Amino acid sequence: MGREFIDIFDEWVHSYDASVSGEDPEYRDVFDGYDNILNEVANRVSGTVIEFGTGTGNLTAKLLETCVSVIGIEPNTMMRKITSERFPSIEVLDGDLLQFNVGIESIDAIVSSYVFHHLTDDEKGEALKEYAKLLPTNGKVVFADTVFITEEAKQAQIAKERNRGFHHVADDLEREYYTTIPILTKLFEEAGFHVSFTKMNDFVWLMDASKNKEL
Repeated sequence: MGREFIDIFDEWVHSYDASVSGEDPEYRDVFDGYDNILNEVANRVSGTVIEFGTGTGNLTAKLLETCVSVIGIEPNTMMRKITSERFPSIEVLDGDLLQFNVGIESIDAIVSSYVFHHLTDDEKGEALKEYAKLLPTNGKVVFADTVFITEEAKQAQIAKERNRGFHHVADDLEREYYTTIPILTKLFEEAGFHVSFTKMNDFVWLMDASKNKEL
């Protein structure tokens, strides 16, 4: 359920913001247009929003600029501490994409950036069905994450990164649960959402899903 990757962020927490700002050449393409990606997520939601994987609070900051009420969910203790100290006015709860308790019934949207790939495809489907239960008709799920058009495209990207000597990126793509647009489309639709995809850079796509009807 994604918690198998928590320890990675114990090491990355101190350099994460440098990576997303392009200082690490190996991850520069992954985070190309990072600020714009976060703005796109934040600008597509309103009301009371759950943010999964707050990390150091970069998307959280964008969400608060749009005057929404934000409930953060973050499984990594160090990351959770950073976001809580940065934004003391909001709740940042221990939890993950599948195991969480926000304590309220009225949720308008669910967002994340660079997080959904921590779940297997089966777990992604399970999570989306749970989110549908929380959201009203037309409630939204807006995720930004690395996604591929096909499995062949994913394998080609891995080969490209290895050829460039970017083995950390290649290892990430092989270790975690990066999936494809056709699979995600099926999972969203089975959970009762209409979803569209917008390419943001060579890795990241924006998933904008609206719940079709009450379940």
